[in-house]
Amino acid sequence: MTPPGPERIEDLEAEARYARERLELYRAKAYGPRPTSATRMRELERAHEGAAARLRAARERERAAGG
Repeated sequence: MTPPGPERIEDLEAEARYARERLELYRAKAYGPRPTSATRMRELERAHEGAAARLRAARERERAAGG
């Protein structure tokens, strides 16, 4: 398997940032008067964790390849 290129790392960084921001916004919403869903919170947490894990794995592959 070839290591991810810089453009792939950038895509994964953007994906991870987007997932993190959505989770943070939903957490902030949970403090407000509008109802929120525990299920939706878990979905956003899983999306964030998955995106962060993919980014970490890509960075590790890049590091292992000497990039």
